[in-house]
Amino acid sequence: MALSTCQLADALIRLGVRSGGYLADINRFSGKRVSGPAYTVQFVSADDTDAPKLSNHFVDTAPPGHIIVIDAPPHTRNAVWGGLMTAGAQARGALGVVISGRCRDLDEHRAAEFPVFARGHSIVGQSPFTRPSAINVSLLIRDPGEQVTFPPTQVAPGDWIVADGDGVVCVPKELKTQVEELAIKLGQIDERCMEDIQAGKGVQASFLKHRGK
Repeated sequence: MALSTCQLADALIRLGVRSGGYLADINRFSGKRVSGPAYTVQFVSADDTDAPKLSNHFVDTAPPGHIIVIDAPPHTRNAVWGGLMTAGAQARGALGVVISGRCRDLDEHRAAEFPVFARGHSIVGQSPFTRPSAINVSLLIRDPGEQVTFPPTQVAPGDWIVADGDGVVCVPKELKTQVEELAIKLGQIDERCMEDIQAGKGVQASFLKHRGK
């Protein structure tokens, strides 16, 4: 899927996905643009003794050709991904990692040229703050900001993840074909707008002509 995250988000909104598939405030820390199916990981607070425990490290069970998507508890300040995990993910053939939370060891990720997208970074690791609890489950990725009303985005295993310089978008697998087709059409409209705007015809007039508003 060669379309940009912005194009895909526009198409998703047109199709009724309120968040546009946007994983809010998750940005690139290393690597290049990446796209592929999601392999999901749910983290919990380390003091949550009721949540299940994994029998294997989640990186060791990551399927080749997938993007690891991690949801960490909101407002945690520790990293849930580091350099050793990048090495393990690359050895498994994973394409990248998207973290609703923090990463660390930035120089290691950048040296490996492994795509790492996260909300932020930290110098402290998982223990004793958080732990992985479940894999291949649906995640509800929320913006952790105070008093934020932006709608959350659900990421199910196998949903299509695209991450680039603008951010990260999740395309539900059942909408993938529709989203691609619509995003291509919207992109063509924007190309015509750009041509007219560059020719000096004005933004408003160009939008009205090609977008109808």
